[in-house]
Amino acid sequence: MKSRVETAGVLLAGAVAGLLFAPVFGFAVLLLPILVITLVTFGVAELATRKPSLVSWRPLLVALAGLLGLIESALFPTTAGGVPTGETFGALSAGLTESWRLALQSTWPTRPDAQLFLFVPLAVLAAAVLGIELLHRTSKPLPALLPSLAVLCLSQLYSAMPGTSAVPGAIGYAAAAAIALAAGARWSKTAVAAIAALVVVAVGGAAAAAVFDPLDKPAYSLKENESAPIPPARVASPLAEIGARLGAPEVPLFRYTANAPVDRWSLVVLDTFDGVNWKPGGEFRRLGAEIPPGPGLTAPVIKREATISTGGLGGPWLPSQAWPASVTGAEPFVEEGRGTLLGTGAPASYQLSWWEAQVSGKLPDDAPIDPGAPGGLGGVGAIPPGISELADQATGGQRPSFRSALLLERFLSDNYRVVTGADRPTGHSWPQLRHFLLDGKQGTSEQFAAAYVALARIEGIPARLVVGFQAPALPGPDGAFQVRNVDVLAWPEVAVAGVGWVALDPTGTAAKSRAGGGLAEVTAQARDRLPDPEALDGPETDDGTSAPTEPEAAEDGGLPLTLLLAPVLVVPLGWLGGVPLLKRIRRRRRRRAAGNGAVAGAWAEVRDRLRAHRVPVTSGMTVRELADATAKVADPSTVEGVRVLAGAVDAALWSGAMTGPELAEWAWRAEAEVRKGLSRRPWRDRVRAALDPRGLRS
Repeated sequence: MKSRVETAGVLLAGAVAGLLFAPVFGFAVLLLPILVITLVTFGVAELATRKPSLVSWRPLLVALAGLLGLIESALFPTTAGGVPTGETFGALSAGLTESWRLALQSTWPTRPDAQLFLFVPLAVLAAAVLGIELLHRTSKPLPALLPSLAVLCLSQLYSAMPGTSAVPGAIGYAAAAAIALAAGARWSKTAVAAIAALVVVAVGGAAAAAVFDPLDKPAYSLKENESAPIPPARVASPLAEIGARLGAPEVPLFRYTANAPVDRWSLVVLDTFDGVNWKPGGEFRRLGAEIPPGPGLTAPVIKREATISTGGLGGPWLPSQAWPASVTGAEPFVEEGRGTLLGTGAPASYQLSWWEAQVSGKLPDDAPIDPGAPGGLGGVGAIPPGISELADQATGGQRPSFRSALLLERFLSDNYRVVTGADRPTGHSWPQLRHFLLDGKQGTSEQFAAAYVALARIEGIPARLVVGFQAPALPGPDGAFQVRNVDVLAWPEVAVAGVGWVALDPTGTAAKSRAGGGLAEVTAQARDRLPDPEALDGPETDDGTSAPTEPEAAEDGGLPLTLLLAPVLVVPLGWLGGVPLLKRIRRRRRRRAAGNGAVAGAWAEVRDRLRAHRVPVTSGMTVRELADATAKVADPSTVEGVRVLAGAVDAALWSGAMTGPELAEWAWRAEAEVRKGLSRRPWRDRVRAALDPRGLRS
């Protein structure tokens, strides 16, 4: 009797350990095969106990019975009326060798496919076989629990039980182990007290760890080291195809019906830019059963659904939304943080559901940005001269926020023109963007979106470039919306804290978004509330001073007085206008230097600016010593900017490697942080520093 209870306890411990994979596969998917394996192996073990002639065959009989139970409960579709076939054994082999990896390459919970979860019941079966043999050969239940403990540890390496689920899981496994241990124990007051103390400590520790998490970080998972290998294919960039698509505007691409208005459909998110190419970032995984809202989306959400028929749209990119939840009718790869769907083919149709933030009337134009959004603050390559100054002008020197993002959008829509004719410009690398921003000032959504993202990142606004299609304004007679080549669009998105990625329209042509409702409509309302440029608080120039005002027009008859006062005014006017101008010219000259000269120029610029703000600067002072001296005058962000610059100077002077554009950009970004920090000082200090001519001697 004791052996039977001990066997039950050992097998139950293995079953509980297997069910702790529930966050990966879902509880219902695992329950039936694990339950069948536990019952079957228990029955065979009991049969061997009653018939001593079967004891030597017990491991083999338990394993075969467990495999048969697994086949009938999880692989029945591969059998011929319950009889295993070659496909069945192929699935078992793949489950043993591949399912553990496929599960790591999928979003969780995974699709309820045996090829993904089969390794879990197989691990439970292995723990059962080993546990039964250890129990009967050693007559000690404690060693027999070790295989199930290994399964439990494996489950936690896949996905640690979260918060309140950890305590019931620990109690379940402890109860199963207690059944096995209690049956063979010789009870005494000391033993009971020891077991009770052990249970209290284990459960209390799990509860304390769940409630008082000192690290407040996601637990390690084997998933972090795995991503799905994407089938190799030569794919043209959707960004480069915009011009060609606009050349054949009436070509139909795909149709859709949705349960709510849709603003846009994204094809691919491009957030990696090296100055030449825009590429998708992140890692793709197989799309599981349903993706919960991402960590960047904490606002209330609602699920939307649509059915998409991909008639003329070739793969591999599939129309998607920023926060996809699930796909049926296709099994695409997905980049969870970006929402991009990559199909292994071009499915005729599929059903897509996605999460949409509900922020109606609650998105102020000064909403904070989310600097931790994946890919939002990626690199922009080597910035051509004049672009950083243009970015400062576009945002009015405002700190990074949703407001400054809208200001940048308005700057592009007001000062640049969308080309609609046959002679459309193409290209999205820095040479084309520089021409677009500084010379031509006309382009397609390709140049508008690429330029916006580059300028936004220069200003510290997390942004990414999306290529897709704007939704048609009206459906067809059958209620379905037909998307054509003419609807192709590239647009920028900025990361707003709690809301996620918000689509903007620097071309000013996506008026259809107002009809889409939801986040698009709220964004349009925030755009309408944007103040006029002259009403903005504290517009900053390059030197942190107000822009010089235009001289008043001379009144009739004033010429003699002007001539009379000219000798008196020329010196102060020359000082007021000349010193800031010379400083601006000096900075531009330093900014254009190459190699180590660029880093040295940033260091000299910071040193002279701080000296003008009365920071004690001495000859021979290191950058870090200057940072310590700055702390007595400026705020912590300015000090941090100087310290960041110190790292760039060290790398340029002591690494022995050639200074590349990235290091130079690093140094000048630090210089920009110092400038912004100093711009927050009292206005008297800023005016005095702007007019201080002493730094011009260096």
